[in-house]
Amino acid sequence: MTGLFIDGGVPLFGSVAASGAKNAALPLLAASLMMNGSSTLTNVPHLMDVFTMLKMLNALGVRAEMQPGNRVVINNTKKVKHIAPYDLVTAMRASFFVAGPLVAKTGFAKVPLPGGCSIGSRPIDIHLKGFERLGIQHSIEHGFVELKVKSLRGNSVHLEFPSVGATENVMMAACLAEGTTVIENAAREPEITDLANFLNKAGAKIIGHGSACITIQGVAELNGTDHPVVSDRIEAGSLLIAGAITGGEVTVTNCVPEHSAPMLEKMREAGLVIGIGPDWMSVKAEGRYTGIDFETLPFPGFPTDMQAQMMALLTVANGTSIIKESIFENRFMHAHELMRMGAKIKLDNRHAVISGVPKLAGAEVKITDLRAGAALILAGLVADGRSNIYGLKHLRRGYDDLPGKLRSIGARITD
Repeated sequence: MTGLFIDGGVPLFGSVAASGAKNAALPLLAASLMMNGSSTLTNVPHLMDVFTMLKMLNALGVRAEMQPGNRVVINNTKKVKHIAPYDLVTAMRASFFVAGPLVAKTGFAKVPLPGGCSIGSRPIDIHLKGFERLGIQHSIEHGFVELKVKSLRGNSVHLEFPSVGATENVMMAACLAEGTTVIENAAREPEITDLANFLNKAGAKIIGHGSACITIQGVAELNGTDHPVVSDRIEAGSLLIAGAITGGEVTVTNCVPEHSAPMLEKMREAGLVIGIGPDWMSVKAEGRYTGIDFETLPFPGFPTDMQAQMMALLTVANGTSIIKESIFENRFMHAHELMRMGAKIKLDNRHAVISGVPKLAGAEVKITDLRAGAALILAGLVADGRSNIYGLKHLRRGYDDLPGKLRSIGARITD
């Protein structure tokens, strides 16, 4: 069984660059299905999920290739197929992003029910209800969602929850609808803004992205364009916490500090020294920081994708911390692995109470999902002795060489 081996207790110092965002790159790639001609994406992270999506595009008749320099070149010149391969969609939940672009482009799509990390229920009914408002009919049989539409028509779409995936899927489909679509209670994440900017470059007419009300004026076609993937705020936050938890001083570059504002606010509240610039943020730990309370919420609240990493940070804080997980009902699986390293954590449904300890101890632990992987690595960095971390397939889905980046600022990590 392959794993990472971390010898902890070494403060990290230096500067490290964040990669492009997984959660932005995947819908951008899906959106290219609707665009005629050639598109080029830059700042694309080297991740398993990205390569899965590239396989998806190629299987659907679009030529998509990763090139040196974190570039993906996409050529959409042939007829797009309408059946998404079962093995690719079930391997990665984000593959369901192809549903909206496929049905908008071809009038028909057959997409398997999605898979992905087991962090809780993420039903697609919000997507389907949004599609219905655009005139798209759906049926679910034998594990496949079948979507059909004769004529896409703009409409008002009220999302019962500000789902990122549903907002993006409906927004993409609405770009080729006749008339105007207004998405109310839309998600506001930076990755949605990045997708809207990409679509607008391709000829879409979208306004209001980044707010809870997005308006899309349908157009007849979209054409290929070039676009840089926005920086990964979750990776940037994970790298910043690595500096904090080890008592070091780390600067993260190639990032957008305002996208990490909720996390930075909580780190300041804990007593950590935070600095920010136009495209960088830094942390310095001056003595032992204190416990804090927070609740995960849709953007601009504290991101659920940073909850596990922040929990790792709080295991060695001075005092007690309380975390409420409001987004996913099964996202405390990493807590049990942290407890194997000596953390004191009590779980009660969606709440976790963390009593800080002076030290963690190295142990053998297993990654249960993507963000849990980052949390266990962070804990290993500060633990006494050696930690053996297994289950790296989850980590590689969403982090572009996290071990290598941590080694560049002093971490003792081998594989």
